[in-house]
Amino acid sequence: MASDNPLALYIHWPFCVSKCPYCDFNSHVREAVDQQRWRDALLADLAHEAAMLPGRELGSIFFGGGTPSLMPPATVAALIGAAARHWRFARGIEITLEANPSSVEAARFADLATAGVNRVSLGLQALDDVALRFLDRAHDVNEGLAALGIAQSVFPRVSFDLIYARPSQTLAAWEAELTRALSFGTEHLSLYQLTIEPGTRFATEAAAGRLTIPDEDTAADLFEKTRAMTAAAGIPAYEISNHARPGAESRHNLAYWRYRDYAGVGPGAHGRRGGLATVRRRKPENWLAAVDRNMHGIEIEEPLAPGTRSSEALLMGLRLREGVDLARVARLAGAEIADVVDERAIARLPDFIQRDGDRLRVTDRGMLLLDAILPQVVKDVVPA
Repeated sequence: MASDNPLALYIHWPFCVSKCPYCDFNSHVREAVDQQRWRDALLADLAHEAAMLPGRELGSIFFGGGTPSLMPPATVAALIGAAARHWRFARGIEITLEANPSSVEAARFADLATAGVNRVSLGLQALDDVALRFLDRAHDVNEGLAALGIAQSVFPRVSFDLIYARPSQTLAAWEAELTRALSFGTEHLSLYQLTIEPGTRFATEAAAGRLTIPDEDTAADLFEKTRAMTAAAGIPAYEISNHARPGAESRHNLAYWRYRDYAGVGPGAHGRRGGLATVRRRKPENWLAAVDRNMHGIEIEEPLAPGTRSSEALLMGLRLREGVDLARVARLAGAEIADVVDERAIARLPDFIQRDGDRLRVTDRGMLLLDAILPQVVKDVVPA
């Protein structure tokens, strides 16, 4: 019988074959990798997490990181096989691998499927060559769509992501691009608004006036158009940026958003298990040395304060259309519901956040203002 609280497993592969504009450190770039040594180290790190989480049912495995689609298929197969020995696999276990849409990586898709991967998340990011150059992507639209076609022919489940609210992007242009994206018939889409993070190239360009992003009203129009179009296509939003056909939601990401246990393996991987937070050493060589010494790569393993657990559960869960069970969140803190949420704030914001018994959820209108609503509702959260 399937558990209602399956474990999720995240495996981080840190390497790229060339400099990647999406990583914020350069130590992942390698001309050559000792594949056998890395396979053995990942298996040892995995075995340590399994020993800490015995007897669990595993609901999902997610291969992420630098360029996991360049991980040798034999290593992928070995890790999946080891996970199957350590834990019971849930029926229909989801095994996802992140991939860039390059022809080099697409050529490996069949071998990765044979290794056991049954879902791929493809980083298309745009269906416009000018936008792809702006985003520093190495592929163009034709190469990306060719990779998508191969993925759809090989994997039973395929998702891809796009970024919108890009500089000078109009509502009509995004509507045309999203219409094209929906025409490919994938069961899942991740659609993110471009955000300007401090310290990035985009932030520097924006501060110098060389980058004009859509204003708040335009961004809101883009967001609402996105939700309307995906709902009409039968893949409604189930999370603020993720859209899926019913039953095709990302089971792995749902484990995060529903605040379930997940094991993190590999350099820089984070985990949550039994009220503990785990963090692996981030730099590949430091992680590898730690595994050689200790048979695991953990740098930090510490208990989470009850209030931290409840705040994390609320901040993650309120991203979901389904919302959160306040009684469960209060139990995480060993407190009452009134101790973890501001009930007066909830009552003050009926158009944005609604309570039905112990279930609290953000409305579609509220999702537009989620970052402003959460600090008002979740106690002990300081506004950004």
